[in-house]
Amino acid sequence: MDSFRSIPFEPRELKASPEMLEKIYAAAKLGLRGDALAFAADLLPIEYRRLTQLDAAAATAEAKGRADSEVEAATVLRGAALEGDSKAALALLTHLHGWVAKTQVQVDIKSQISIIAALQEAESRVIEGRVLQEAQPALEYAEKPIKALETTYAAAE
Repeated sequence: MDSFRSIPFEPRELKASPEMLEKIYAAAKLGLRGDALAFAADLLPIEYRRLTQLDAAAATAEAKGRADSEVEAATVLRGAALEGDSKAALALLTHLHGWVAKTQVQVDIKSQISIIAALQEAESRVIEGRVLQEAQPALEYAEKPIKALETTYAAAE
């Protein structure tokens, strides 16, 4: 079974060689982070952290790999949007330009007109002094007697 590779347990000399920087660059370009990036670059996570602290070239290789990957993806997405892909265009508008689709509900004009007409009709009644023949009965409050709670006990048989 060749699914698990040997892990080095002896201390190694950490040096940002061109080969090591290329491995870090390639792993970062694939989108790997943290421990996965370290293992992909044939380093232990602790070795990778030390290397980035001791030599800025390692951190630069990682940043360059991420930037190149983002440029490739953005180029593909923009190309798709320019070719007519509406989902790609929407993704560009949303993420790059902060565009948000309208979520406001619009009231149709007919409803507004009927509300305005009803308000005008009510106003004309008040101005002209028209009064309804049948007055609505006023609400009245009638006190009801309070019922006392009855205590009942269960009888044991």
